[in-house]
Amino acid sequence: MREREMDKKKMLKKVEELGLELIHLQFTDIAGTMKNVSIPASELEKALNNEIMFDGSSIDGFVRIEESDMCLAPDLATFQVFPWTEESREGRFICDVLKPDGTPFEGCPRYILKKTLEEAAAKGYILNVGPECEFFLFQTDHRGMPTLETHDDAGYFDLAPVDLGGNARKEMTIALREMGFAIEASHHEVAPGQHEIDFKYEDALTTADNIMTFKMVVRIIAQKHGLHATFMAKPKFGINGSGMHTNMSLSTMAGENVFYDPEGKLQLSETAYQFLGGLIHHARAFAALTNPTVNSYKRLVPGYEAPVSIAWSASNRSPLIRIPAKRGKSTRIELRNPDPSCNPYLALAAVLKAGLDGINQQMTPPEQIVKNVYQLCREELKERKITSLPTNLKEAIAELKASQLMKEALGSHAFERIVGMGNYEWNEYSRAVSQWELDRYLMKY
Repeated sequence: MREREMDKKKMLKKVEELGLELIHLQFTDIAGTMKNVSIPASELEKALNNEIMFDGSSIDGFVRIEESDMCLAPDLATFQVFPWTEESREGRFICDVLKPDGTPFEGCPRYILKKTLEEAAAKGYILNVGPECEFFLFQTDHRGMPTLETHDDAGYFDLAPVDLGGNARKEMTIALREMGFAIEASHHEVAPGQHEIDFKYEDALTTADNIMTFKMVVRIIAQKHGLHATFMAKPKFGINGSGMHTNMSLSTMAGENVFYDPEGKLQLSETAYQFLGGLIHHARAFAALTNPTVNSYKRLVPGYEAPVSIAWSASNRSPLIRIPAKRGKSTRIELRNPDPSCNPYLALAAVLKAGLDGINQQMTPPEQIVKNVYQLCREELKERKITSLPTNLKEAIAELKASQLMKEALGSHAFERIVGMGNYEWNEYSRAVSQWELDRYLMKY
């Protein structure tokens, strides 16, 4: 307690020395949307004492109006100064959400991930995660509203002048570095207007925080360039969608990679195979969390490099899971179905829970797929007992609802609200009249 008080005093002094005028207290709702409460720097001590309240009944998936008071608890380790503010100096903290009595709010996505990480820690494991976040940059109209016109016709790894988003992406990278990100790569992706910026892996909680910060920075810098950045999974028909391939490894508390075994098959440990078995066994159940929108399933179709079949390979990128070639400390499992519209806290909690269940139950994964899984016929898939990811959100929500393990991972509060929100989303989508229907039926009937 005394150490916490010392840290608070140091933080107050640091903010004063930096001359910050405004502090943003950020948190994430169940749908994966960043929320924000801004306070003058003079109110920071109050915030550090967890005395900043907000109305939880106004946040999707939180609480009912009769139990609406919520507190924000800033995590001092997440403090950053915004490098792009010019008129005033501004900083931010990522916050945990607490109930008025100071106990964690069970519907806070950050708390949900922390619970699963504690379960892993009890077994001696730390989950490390490296995401590959893709996004689109679209032009805006005269009102500043996004269009579906891409700002370029470039392709994979193209450079300026073909890649007209290069300047925006460069400024995004600079801003992220100034905020402490270790940027490993930045490039144009396959589709016109599509980009990727990769940052170094961290422990899962830090990575989830980084993903939310990353999306905020990309949107803000894009807006400065007159562009709109979207992390929607499939904004345009006929081109690749945006994924968030998720590279995962378990390490010991001393930092030793648990997945690596120089004597094991493919130099993978028994623990790695069990974790892999858990991911495959529960893939359909956690799809509603890694791919949470109606639109997510427009990306998960054959022909656009997104996975469909629940299988794994160490030699090709067509299945759900790939084992990259590097070994030693770089030994990892790449889960390829998540997309950047997901709530990273909930998605990582779900996949970690699935992997831990594989370890607990000593699951054995099926044999790896060497062939391109897209080229396997229905009979071959059936013979190899290869199933598919859900084909739509309704199917994914049904799989989630049937999973006791996912309910344990999320807790009953978040579980019930995610199921309810997913069903509502599907019902709204089902009732909507799309442009496809108008084009197909308006003149025909």
